[in-house]
Amino acid sequence: MAHPIHQSTENSPYGDLTKEEFYKKHQILHHQSFMLNKQNMNIFTQSWRPDSKPDQLRGLVAMVHGYASESSWVPELTAVAVAKANFFVCALDIQGHGYSDGYAGHIPDIKPIVRDCMQFFDSARADHPKIPAFLYGESLGGAIAILLCLEQKGEWSGLILSGAMCGVSKKMKPVWPLEKLLPMAAFVAPTWRIVITKHPVSKSYREEWKRKLVEKSPNFLKYGKPSAATALEFLRVCAYIKKNCQKLEVPMLMVHGGNDTVCDPKSAMFVYESAATEDKTLNVYDGMWHQLIGEPNERVELVFGNIISWIGERADKEKANCNTSFQ
Repeated sequence: MAHPIHQSTENSPYGDLTKEEFYKKHQILHHQSFMLNKQNMNIFTQSWRPDSKPDQLRGLVAMVHGYASESSWVPELTAVAVAKANFFVCALDIQGHGYSDGYAGHIPDIKPIVRDCMQFFDSARADHPKIPAFLYGESLGGAIAILLCLEQKGEWSGLILSGAMCGVSKKMKPVWPLEKLLPMAAFVAPTWRIVITKHPVSKSYREEWKRKLVEKSPNFLKYGKPSAATALEFLRVCAYIKKNCQKLEVPMLMVHGGNDTVCDPKSAMFVYESAATEDKTLNVYDGMWHQLIGEPNERVELVFGNIISWIGERADKEKANCNTSFQ
């Protein structure tokens, strides 16, 4: 099953097609809306499902994107790839990203974003109560997915982490002594952009044409450098995950680029080794960068083929066990 990135160009994720033609070609039903969160902010949400056999869905996959990213444009190609494997896929734009409300790229506190995800994903699961539900997170979205699993123990059938932010690479951290001064900077000037750090896109996508494609999104965060308060919160989140990851009991697949200079591969290995679950897999791909969709297409096919197979095997097994128990 070819990942839709094969048809993309540096100008459009849909290639030469319109968005509507793209979805029709892939036989995908797409829905988008806005959710009013508990802070009275409008949060953009969307979902994808196969146009055929709506009563034979294998499972639900809730996706969380990374920092300076969104649920549309390039990330939605992975959502389509998963939906084509007969899954219901749902995603949102986290606060300050995409079409959602919020100060662009500013995340002084991760907890409201975790609550938004719980609100939307709980609603989606309530609409599909009879199928297994999986969490999929990329980069910062991986950290958010881990926090969700720690908060909602026993409620998810599996956790998929792609380049998860379990630790920030030394190459992306502010240089000393600025890192030590982050708490003061976050207090005095929380929205100050840390100018010495680079936009994560430059270090995330190996293929130049894919970097150009990302930058042509209508929602591209040109000022993707994290604010002082955001950088401090990321370090806090990573420390929390390292302290609590031994409580992860959910089946888990971790995929990570060996040359990831954004999110530290060694920190991902630590989380993998510490997690309590017996059903866990870690694939570190030699030479690959942070965003695995940014690799040459044959590598994309390898990585996402592994991801979709992993989800499919566990979804089918869980559904089969449920059917047996009711006989």
